[in-house]
Amino acid sequence: MHFSKKCSVFQVVLSALLIVALLQLLYLSFLSKLHGKQQRYKYSELFGSKKTANQGEKNPRREHLRYSLSTGGIFDGSGQYRVYKNLIKSDFSTNQKPGAGPRWHHLALATHTTINNLHHLSSLLERWQNPLSVAIFANGQDVKFATAFVYALSIFCPQVQALVDFHLVCHSGEMASFPDQDREHFAGLEEMGCSGIFAKLESHRDKYKNYAIGSNVSYPNNLLRNVARSGTDAAYILVIDIDMIPSANLHHQFVTMLMRREPAADEVLVLPTFEIRHTRKMPTNKSELVQLYQVGEVRPFYDELCPRCQAPTNYSQWVNLASKSSGPLEVAYTINWADPWEPFYIGARTVSLYDENFRQYGFNRISQHIYSCNKNVYSNIIF
Repeated sequence: MHFSKKCSVFQVVLSALLIVALLQLLYLSFLSKLHGKQQRYKYSELFGSKKTANQGEKNPRREHLRYSLSTGGIFDGSGQYRVYKNLIKSDFSTNQKPGAGPRWHHLALATHTTINNLHHLSSLLERWQNPLSVAIFANGQDVKFATAFVYALSIFCPQVQALVDFHLVCHSGEMASFPDQDREHFAGLEEMGCSGIFAKLESHRDKYKNYAIGSNVSYPNNLLRNVARSGTDAAYILVIDIDMIPSANLHHQFVTMLMRREPAADEVLVLPTFEIRHTRKMPTNKSELVQLYQVGEVRPFYDELCPRCQAPTNYSQWVNLASKSSGPLEVAYTINWADPWEPFYIGARTVSLYDENFRQYGFNRISQHIYSCNKNVYSNIIF
């Protein structure tokens, strides 16, 4: 009798536990489906089609991206590359009035990269809080990867959204497309936020280097420079590599200098460029830079790799002048271009484009100077 009661109680307890376990499984399954539904909704809001997105609201950036992709891009002069110009447009560019023409007394920065170096954009924007044109080269699966991430940056990073125009270059046999099927790879971007997206991009940096993408893939550096240059309507343009950092407040100082002195038609304004030890903090002003230079913590750009490529800059003369100058940005001295000088400079948008026949590494920027015989006066500037 007692044994029968114990069995009944045990069966009741066991049944109750089974029911609780079953309810928990159902609840977890429901949560999982709800989370999946939320993720799919979030993804559709970000990357999805009109059928899955909110019918009552239109995302102008997504619509612009879809339109840009639907054009199929344009081929470059060689027919070997496909160019999607203005794949993503900044608020700054979008607010430009049609037919307004170049914005005089305005300076934009143009740069180029592959996806593996795009994380440098974060540091660049900390210093350069002004219009920026970025040309990205992508190959293979990275074409879709690049498309998704530049769009995500333009959505979740306010400064990128405000100031950065993105252009995409790939091989002519490849086409960029909307990443509709890669939910597992991109659905979590909303939770990451801007810093998280840049962190994810940085984790991609070791995949390859710009000049070692693959045995049959050449990095079209000069094409990218030209795409980035033509992607801005600024009157003056500074073209640099994406891992370079301009001096603080350069934009304001340059525009102020233009009010006192505009460059002549055959002039560009050279920016002395330096390399710094990776353990050193970036100097915030000219005085700090000169001090680091004098103790050997900073050296001229390419001082070890190709010293003659920057020798005409005359760093000793510049440092000597810079150490005595505490005033506003001004022209330090004027010199003529000499082979094989490859300076970084601010020039008018009318300056000749780079020779796109040059690809990969070595003596590619020099092509612009060799073929620009009318642009042969270079003024170094103190910053």
